[in-house]
Amino acid sequence: MLLPPCLLLGAPVDSGKRRAGCLMGPDAYRTAGLAAALGSLGRETRDLGNLAPAPRRAVSAANPALHSLSETVAWTEALTDAARDAMAEGFPIFLGGDHSLSLGSVAGVAAHAATRNRPQFLLWLDAHADFHTPETTTSGNLHGTPVAYVTGQRGFDAFPTPPAPVAQENVCILGLRSVDPQENAALGQSDIAAHDMRAIDEHGIAPPLRAFLSRVAAANGFLHVSLDVDFLDPSIAPAVGTTVPGGATFREAHLVMEILHDSGLVTSLDLVELNPFLDERGRTASLMVDLTASLMGRRVFDRPTRSFAA
Repeated sequence: MLLPPCLLLGAPVDSGKRRAGCLMGPDAYRTAGLAAALGSLGRETRDLGNLAPAPRRAVSAANPALHSLSETVAWTEALTDAARDAMAEGFPIFLGGDHSLSLGSVAGVAAHAATRNRPQFLLWLDAHADFHTPETTTSGNLHGTPVAYVTGQRGFDAFPTPPAPVAQENVCILGLRSVDPQENAALGQSDIAAHDMRAIDEHGIAPPLRAFLSRVAAANGFLHVSLDVDFLDPSIAPAVGTTVPGGATFREAHLVMEILHDSGLVTSLDLVELNPFLDERGRTASLMVDLTASLMGRRVFDRPTRSFAA
């Protein structure tokens, strides 16, 4: 079977939170050898360069805590269009950038799925639920809102209406360990499958993932994977401004990617929240590249030996 080309789209989005640095993420992935890793697996890879936000327009919201609202709206508009177009050409990989980029990337891939009369599914690999809205967030950081936005929750009047909201029952969150009380209550009333690290510790990471993938396959759905650096334990991935101890281990993360590859269901990918300013000699960027390679078919025994010596 001829596999679609991997399309690398840099999304240097740094407006979703206050700690600067994620705008350097796309070039860090390039420097860490993402294109070469994909090419070594026989995947045609095209680097489409970095996207730019749409022209800013005057927007407002009732919550005075919101940070960089107009800039994030502009990025959402640009990424929605870019994601929809890229899905028609290949397998898009969005190189972030903070997690607010997924407001647009997921909205765009879901819009494409709707044109094919197929359901869109979303696997959210993250320490956080990102289920706030612009009305409920107290931090004002919009990188904590994408799951609410793409599932059509209220409170996003300043943003474009998602062309094809993702059904809540088509969303699975793995790796939760930092959820605000208001988000937790909203999640409990939703149809989202949310699995925290305690459940993973007790039962393993594979069973809930395989159950979700079975649903994707049965529905003949498209599957978008959004991988946040803070899904990983900070001991192996320090380059993120939202570190939460107790994340996925090296082997758990690679197992997730290997199972996803075996399923053959993934159609698009986000790599988000990498802040190279916080990295240690590129180790987090290199790990994220290795995880992407596992998603694309690299096996354990094919993994190169890495040296982080100065």
